[in-house]
Amino acid sequence: MKKILILLLALPLAAMAQPGDDAAVIKKISDEILRNGRAYELLYQLTKQVGGRLAGSPQFAKAIQWGKTAMEKNGADNVFLQECMVPHWVRGGQDKAVIIEVDKKKTSRELDVLALGNSLGSGTVTAEVLAVADFAELERRKDEVKGKIVYYNAGFDPTNVKPFISYGQTGIYRRSGPSRAAKYGAVGVMIRSLTESAANDPHTGAMAYMDSFPKIPAIAVGPRDADEVWILSRKSNFTMSMTTNGHFLPDTIGYNVVAELKGTEFPGQFITVGGHLDSWDVNEGASDDGTGVVHTIEIMRALQAIGYKPKHTIRFVLFANEENGLRGGTKYAEEAKAKGEKHIFALESDAGGFTPRGFSVGVNKEQMAKLQSWLPLLSPYGTEEFTNGGGGADVSPLMSLGTPVSELGPDQQRYFDLHHARSDVFEKVNKRELLLGAVNMAALIYLVDKYGL
Repeated sequence: MKKILILLLALPLAAMAQPGDDAAVIKKISDEILRNGRAYELLYQLTKQVGGRLAGSPQFAKAIQWGKTAMEKNGADNVFLQECMVPHWVRGGQDKAVIIEVDKKKTSRELDVLALGNSLGSGTVTAEVLAVADFAELERRKDEVKGKIVYYNAGFDPTNVKPFISYGQTGIYRRSGPSRAAKYGAVGVMIRSLTESAANDPHTGAMAYMDSFPKIPAIAVGPRDADEVWILSRKSNFTMSMTTNGHFLPDTIGYNVVAELKGTEFPGQFITVGGHLDSWDVNEGASDDGTGVVHTIEIMRALQAIGYKPKHTIRFVLFANEENGLRGGTKYAEEAKAKGEKHIFALESDAGGFTPRGFSVGVNKEQMAKLQSWLPLLSPYGTEEFTNGGGGADVSPLMSLGTPVSELGPDQQRYFDLHHARSDVFEKVNKRELLLGAVNMAALIYLVDKYGL
């Protein structure tokens, strides 16, 4: 408490929140969302009526029109589509992996797998498996790699209380593991799925080839099967066949869906709030990032419903192509720069619809002090902290314009059970938690709009 009082005293009076008035406005926003919120209904529409919506797919085109209509129906002053080219990767068929021989004895043990996003495949590859714990072991055993399928057993560190730390540490095996194995002559790659889930669902996600090495097929295996593969590799030699058919079609036109509430005092200055409209093809994209999409629409609806007139123009953006290219967020920042727009803050929801805990931010010391001074206003609704860690992926390109960025930080413990897996469906989202996320985001947007950063 002493820290907060010191921070409050350090701020100019005009920049300080007025506790009574601001608490009343935030309570009004919260009551509107918790009583009348439409986010859960909108999420049902997006997941059950549109479904999985990988960039470039017909489902993604359908999602764009859905998003535009939803923005128009929920109070936008105006809505427009911002064109951007997006990649069009398709899975091309069922992904399979079967252990066919153990110590030269025939067998048939099918594994639960998914091809990694953007990986290329043209049928079945059959080879002996070389299982390694990490890149360090790959380097030690590089002379054994040629002609084999490399399996990386690198998993989440269970001692990290925040699973996003584990994801940051382990994600490199998905992104660059195939090319690092191809460098030494591997013909395929399999990774342990990036999750600590007790289920056996494999988790897909984007990888990227290094142009100088062969583009070999890559799959992720479910956690239980991964354990079995690792145990088997410690005592036996085995051969596996893996079948994938991923390929790229030509880039196609996609769109960011952008809605605005016009500013009354500074209409040429912008606050952005958003989530990404695309998802992977194997699920409904409920938590990644349907929840962020409906948070965005719900905040706009609630501000309009209580009659709030923003000082700055608030943009509500459903971004295109976060999952396998970030084309939408990049295009949004490029156009802002080309038009000389002033963006004073950008906030994203892309970490699920679980109970809100706080926000990660990319701000300077003075801006952090101001954010910390608002904690007494936000804490009744779940915000416990602001942490340095940047903003969401789609708003991060705005940092090149000097824009402070942020991302909602819900409770992390269940997110990676669902992330990029077939289990990411509507039924896994709790309505109450979803609405509370919108409450906290709307309250922060209100404070930034009123006091700036």
